Amino acid sequence: MVWIPGGTFTMGSDHHYPEEAPAHRAQVDGFWMERTPVTNAQFRRFVKATGYITLAERPADPAQYPDALPELLEPSSAVFRPPAAQAGLQDAYQWWRYVAGANWRHPEGPGSSIKHLDHHPVVHIAYDDAFAYASWAGKALPTEAEWECAAWGGVEGKAYAWGDALTPGGRTMANIWYGAFPHHYRRLDGWERTSPVGSFPANGYGLLDMIGNVWEWTTDCFALHNAPTTEGCCSGSSLEKQKEEEIPRHVAKGGSHLCAENYCQRYRPAARLAQPVDTSTSHLGFRCIVRGASAPAI
Repeated sequence: MVWIPGGTFTMGSDHHYPEEAPAHRAQVDGFWMERTPVTNAQFRRFVKATGYITLAERPADPAQYPDALPELLEPSSAVFRPPAAQAGLQDAYQWWRYVAGANWRHPEGPGSSIKHLDHHPVVHIAYDDAFAYASWAGKALPTEAEWECAAWGGVEGKAYAWGDALTPGGRTMANIWYGAFPHHYRRLDGWERTSPVGSFPANGYGLLDMIGNVWEWTTDCFALHNAPTTEGCCSGSSLEKQKEEEIPRHVAKGGSHLCAENYCQRYRPAARLAQPVDTSTSHLGFRCIVRGASAPAI
């Protein structure tokens, strides 16, 4: 784990997506953060030790989704699949599919596996899955402010954590989508989906893959920066606190390998995504923290 000194920093942005505004000063105490997202190998150890079954591996509760078609209640998760024909950018269902049998063991659905992917980030992780892992490990999930402070790596006033150029000197700094999404992918970084953690330069604090590769969960419920926080879903297990009328959404940070210049320019520390807690995807993972100045045991 890496020590994040904390302090006061500029959180959010006034120059990109509206949900990032307003930019404001935020303060966090120092904490320890895992250097990389949790990997398939690490998550496998957790499952082996506990017998845990992820949300994507369980059938959905019909009582929570009374209008859903029966086939949509099967164990499944959302998988990115490039559209066969030219598509506009307005309808994400052109490239997202709920695939029965897709989960952390089978990231692209039945027939796929994580063999040879031990050092890739684990994906298809819902919020409660991440929370369960963190609790087992004696750690916690970060707040949005903690995550963003860590992602900046001590940088202030730049477009990206590494400066103002997306690819300085032509160098790829993160696993994002290079080319015109969702059809044309230029393999500038060598990876079409997730990449092994640590394949790109560390930020100023020594953290890896804070930008791109996979989105990462935080404990914050999604709200505008100048709006009051929603009561009841901002800590602990969110599905246990689910309201009948609305699925809680938490803030995910960092962007993923599907973020592109022409679509979802969220490969920046200030960017944020409202992620429903009952949904897992093929580009969503997490990492843990330990609060306090004492060095963590693991």
